[in-house]
Amino acid sequence: MSRGFSFKQFHVNDYGCGMPVSTDGVLLGAWAALPQQGRLLDIGTGSGLLALIAAQRAPILSIEAIEIDPQAANAARQNFAASPWHERLHCIEQDITLWLQSQPSKSVDGIICNPPYFNFGQQAESQHRATARHTDTFTHQQLLHTLEYLLTEQGIANIILPTYEGECLIAAAKAFNLHCIARCDVQTTEKKTPIRLLLQLSKKQQTCLSQHICIHKDGDYSKEFKALTKDFYLKM
Repeated sequence: MSRGFSFKQFHVNDYGCGMPVSTDGVLLGAWAALPQQGRLLDIGTGSGLLALIAAQRAPILSIEAIEIDPQAANAARQNFAASPWHERLHCIEQDITLWLQSQPSKSVDGIICNPPYFNFGQQAESQHRATARHTDTFTHQQLLHTLEYLLTEQGIANIILPTYEGECLIAAAKAFNLHCIARCDVQTTEKKTPIRLLLQLSKKQQTCLSQHICIHKDGDYSKEFKALTKDFYLKM
């Protein structure tokens, strides 16, 4: 039975995907620094959510979305075909580490990625969900190598991770000539510590812009969260 989530300008059917539509994905898509033209790569697109948000935000951007899982890739293709931007959205069903071998270096103007989060811990019983959530098939070291190889000198990679994994990625990125140029610490409520890090990585070193967002305040979504996501959520 199909299911899905309707946004203001598109619909996402996430049936069969290891990771369904989530607040994490919407936050990253809305916050990401996107090139307004050229080539954007969505690594591990899943249902295609991030690629669709990017297509809405950047009207002339060409977007390639790569996905290793056949069921998720099929869902992304269907979601792209049903969207207003189907001509600019392209789904590639392949392992990113293999696809990388056919690509020229410094050929991508921007990257967006909601990567596998966890390096350890119990894995989900569903293989689709385990692949989407754990780094067995795509480690953070492989992610950083991919970013270093593909990004142009002006390019920016946008990533969301749990706080601990995000801090580790920032430290590891230096060995790949990548620098954190912006970060946003995400809290679910004011009384809780940040659980997610939104990151922008670039080859150009500069002072890191530090931001913060709290999703819920006073029993409702916060003003900051509403302002960031109002172009996408139906009820914002």
